[in-house]
Amino acid sequence: MKNPGRTILPRLTMLAALATSGPAAAEILVRNQAEYFEAAKRARPGDTIVLANGVWNDFEIVLDAKGTAERPITLTAQEKGGVIVTGRSNLRLAGKHLVVRGLVFRHGSSPTREVIAFRRQKDNLAHHSRVTEVVIDRFNHPKRYETDFWVVMYGKHNRFDHNHLEGKTNAGVTLAVRLNSKSSTENHHRIDHNYFGPRPILGSNGGETLRIGTSRYSLEDSNTLVENNYFDRCNGELEIISNKSGGNVFRGNVFFESRGTLTLRHGDGNRVEKNVFWGNGADHTGGIRVINRRQTVRDNYLSRLTGHRFGAALVVMNGVPNSPLNRYQRVEDSLIENNTVIDGHRIELAAGSDEERTAVPRATKFRNNLIVNSAERDSIAVHDDIDGIAFESNLLDGVSTAPAETGFRSASIELERAENGLLYPRDRSLDGVGVSRNFPVLDREQTGVSWYPKAGRGSELDRRKTRVVQPGDHSLAATVERSDPGDVLWLEPGEHRVSTIVEIDRPITIAGRPNASKPRILFERGTLFELAAGGQLKLVGIEILGGEAPDASGNAVIRASGSSVSGNYRLIVNDVSVANLDTNHSFDFFRASPGTFAERVEIAGSEFRNITGHVLALDRETEDLGRYNGESIAISDSSFRDIAKTIASIYRGGTDESTFGPRFSFRRSKVSRVGLGRRNESEASIRIWGVQKAEIHANEFADSRPIRVVHTAGEPRTVLGDNLFVNTPEPTIVERAAASNGRPQAVRP
Repeated sequence: MKNPGRTILPRLTMLAALATSGPAAAEILVRNQAEYFEAAKRARPGDTIVLANGVWNDFEIVLDAKGTAERPITLTAQEKGGVIVTGRSNLRLAGKHLVVRGLVFRHGSSPTREVIAFRRQKDNLAHHSRVTEVVIDRFNHPKRYETDFWVVMYGKHNRFDHNHLEGKTNAGVTLAVRLNSKSSTENHHRIDHNYFGPRPILGSNGGETLRIGTSRYSLEDSNTLVENNYFDRCNGELEIISNKSGGNVFRGNVFFESRGTLTLRHGDGNRVEKNVFWGNGADHTGGIRVINRRQTVRDNYLSRLTGHRFGAALVVMNGVPNSPLNRYQRVEDSLIENNTVIDGHRIELAAGSDEERTAVPRATKFRNNLIVNSAERDSIAVHDDIDGIAFESNLLDGVSTAPAETGFRSASIELERAENGLLYPRDRSLDGVGVSRNFPVLDREQTGVSWYPKAGRGSELDRRKTRVVQPGDHSLAATVERSDPGDVLWLEPGEHRVSTIVEIDRPITIAGRPNASKPRILFERGTLFELAAGGQLKLVGIEILGGEAPDASGNAVIRASGSSVSGNYRLIVNDVSVANLDTNHSFDFFRASPGTFAERVEIAGSEFRNITGHVLALDRETEDLGRYNGESIAISDSSFRDIAKTIASIYRGGTDESTFGPRFSFRRSKVSRVGLGRRNESEASIRIWGVQKAEIHANEFADSRPIRVVHTAGEPRTVLGDNLFVNTPEPTIVERAAASNGRPQAVRP
């Protein structure tokens, strides 16, 4: 079909309207990739290209065109949410005055380093363009430490708004602003009203949700506005937001139960104001970390944040004298005023002070801040000289020690909750301290899109129906295969024989019936359960016997598969008996694989005996890059007898400071003849290396190898108390040079 001056593709529909100048605008419906690329090639100002509803697989979308401010070129879905982009797909924009809206990226990953890029090539950038109402949901590279970015903004005067980004599990920033050329500095981008959904713990550096700039270009101004975004459980690493450029404004954002801080890592002259941080007592929730010059932190509300050190409610860092670009500039000429901190566990001043970071803050004001604890707490820590911070008119309640003799007043303050949900002093004469009363608080539903569900809450285990499994040769594996996420499998008493490796790629509970004898599971393969992507496994009230496993070294009852790298997993073991893992050497109960990550491993009320390997082997990240295999490992009320290697071998190498774990606890358990095997190279009953927090309490050790602890990066702390050692050496704790400037690390009550 022909039209004067333009060729229209078959099956395309065009709705033309007369314009006062230039050619008529068109709305063009395309149904396949060939039609799309032809329409994109011919797009004119005012045109709208409509992708037909359906699944678009392996689609590398390029929109390289020039609209005008009055007549942008638009790419949209036929119906919002009706276009699902899958497989090896991405989107690249180049030109001017472009708009993309309504697409969903799901069930795939980008073939390049970016899912959405505001450029086509290095010198072909997008300017004055907008991406809005787009969803990226778990669009992850299958390899955990293969780095890619979901969105990268180049060019100038672009906007990214009302989008939904959730579930990034591999390395790389969720959204980055790049300043790697003059065409992208002083960009005046706007990032607003986006929903940044849960990002699981990465267990490594490189898990930021938002980054503006890099250390190399940190002396440049970006002038980016980050406003009215919702950060929901963004737990990738220490820096939720990593600011690495100057002139940026962070205003009106909400951080909900997100681990880490908004970090002014590099760059000068940034402003952080009217943000809300809801910690709700969740682990490692933090607020704002200040580094560099001329920073303003004003009118922010921080509630029930539990973080400490670099992840505290408010952190003012020490710097490095004559710092290179990638280290720490001194805090100087900065202002921290009218912030409210309610039940924050820590405020850190001159944080990070060590042999390198000796440049203390100077010419900085800390004034009119309200700090209230419902129970008295020593919540303000001073790590070095703070004479360079001028304190003025700060009000404290429930803080046991003020950081300076002047500039703080303690009083009993009665708080009341206002219509905006924030707490204020009932005494209106105190209105000049803390956040303002006209403070607008963003609601989650004001962000993202209305037509795509936001993340729910709570565990996915034990949430669906119960399936009864009779004893037999194949019934357990078959029932797991047809189970739905959250199902509970009740095993009847008797022998359940398994001849295949059972893949766990969803939340599953396998349990014995309450008040009945424990069902026994025997297995014929080198692995009984393999945790794959999306897997969560809970074992309750069962017995596992390894006597029918192959006569081969390296067996494991449970193994984290290399295919699980795209998602974290959980393992819960309660009231389980495990025995006879001894058909050959190095037979482990649980073994991680490189690139896999457990958010939690929990053993309670269980018994382990006659094992030639480890009970828990989470020591497979050996490249000393700050990576590790598990965040939280907890063992309680259990017994271990005749274990050739260790109860737990946990390793985190390197000196990176951007993570919070691992954490380890071992309580009220009995240990007998553990660690004595000739292949136990660690010569330990428990070996923890690089763990940030360890508690070993009220245990009995007999005829076993010692506990061996090595402290490395950060401020690791090991607490040992009320343990009994019979014919077992005392624990050994080694402080390595990188560990926190020689501060006391081990506590032995």
